[in-house]
This record gives sequence, C-alpha cells and structure tokens, in this order.
Amino acid sequence: MNEVSSETDVDQTSANALRAYADSLAASARKKAMRGIGLYFRYCGREPLAHLADAIREAEIARTRRMMKLREFLGVDEASVVRLEATGVVTTRDLLAVGGTPEARRRLAAQADVPLDGIVELVKLADLSRLTGVKAIRARLYYDAGLDTLGRVAEWGPEALREMLLAFVERTGFQGIAPLPKEIRAAISQAANLPRIVKY
Repeated sequence: MNEVSSETDVDQTSANALRAYADSLAASARKKAMRGIGLYFRYCGREPLAHLADAIREAEIARTRRMMKLREFLGVDEASVVRLEATGVVTTRDLLAVGGTPEARRRLAAQADVPLDGIVELVKLADLSRLTGVKAIRARLYYDAGLDTLGRVAEWGPEALREMLLAFVERTGFQGIAPLPKEIRAAISQAANLPRIVKY
C-alpha cells in the first residue's frame, strides 16, 4: 500500500501512504476499500490508521451527500439567512465556497448586510457540518459547547468529550442529546483528518 505498491508490507504503511493509496482509487471504490482497510488496521491494533481510513471513507460519503441549507441549523438568525439567500448563498457548500477566509467573510457581510459575527457563526456551523452525523442540531450543540472549529473537536479524547457534552446538555437544557460514543469517536477522527478549508 505504501506508494500504492502491493509489494510493500502493509504493516509498514504510514498515514501519508494510506492517503496516497486512497487518492489513487476511483471515487466509487474508495468507500468500500477504506472500510476494509479500517477494519484490518483496527484488528491489528493500529488505531490511528484505522481512524484515518474511517475518516477518508466518511469524507467520501460526505462529499456525495445532499448539502444542508443554512436555514436548517438550529438557532440561526432567520433575517441573516434570508439576506444571504438573496446573494445566492443558500447551502453550507455555498457558504464554505465564499466564506473561507477572514477577508472573504468581511466582503460577504458587507454584500449581504449581515453582521460579521453572524457570518462567522454560520461558517463555523457549516464547517462542523462536514462531520458525519453533525448537522442541524449537533452542529449547534458543538458550537454552543465551545467546540466551534474542527481543530477544537480534534483536541478531545472520546470519553472526555462525551462527558463534557452530556454535562453541557444537562446544565443548559439544550434541546438535543449528546452524541453516542461511536459518533464521538468518528467526529474526533474526522475532525483531525478532514482538510482545513476555513481559515480563522
């Protein structure tokens, strides 16, 4: 698998080699291959590579998934969303395409007549929604709990993050539940491995 060579010992595979191998596959084969590779590495006790294979698979799934509309996020300012829609920014994909840098967000805020902090909030929610299972309610939960970027999600261990989110939901009365352990593990793994397309 290293340098996409079938002759290399799979036990010597690095994260870079796994990414290169995944990139060499046709998109239609990537999900299935990464599932099997993730299971193999998990069986061998190589959790970092298993998580990376899972993240690559989930990224491929997310790439082909329906894009969420900004108005679907829990707790967004409806007037701001309407103004953004008037400029052609309707989905998370639209927003991430035009709001990836601080300067781009300032321009968008001026163009749509939306406060800059509202644009930043929506961009962060959209970026979080790239995680599998993190959509309208989960993105708001993560954001409100202080996990407003992929980097912040990636910093946590699964058990500690679940405990923090459970406590947050209980303390605040948040209208949703904390993710299950499997969801937390997947979110952390993906957050660590997804390409950073937003600059803060």
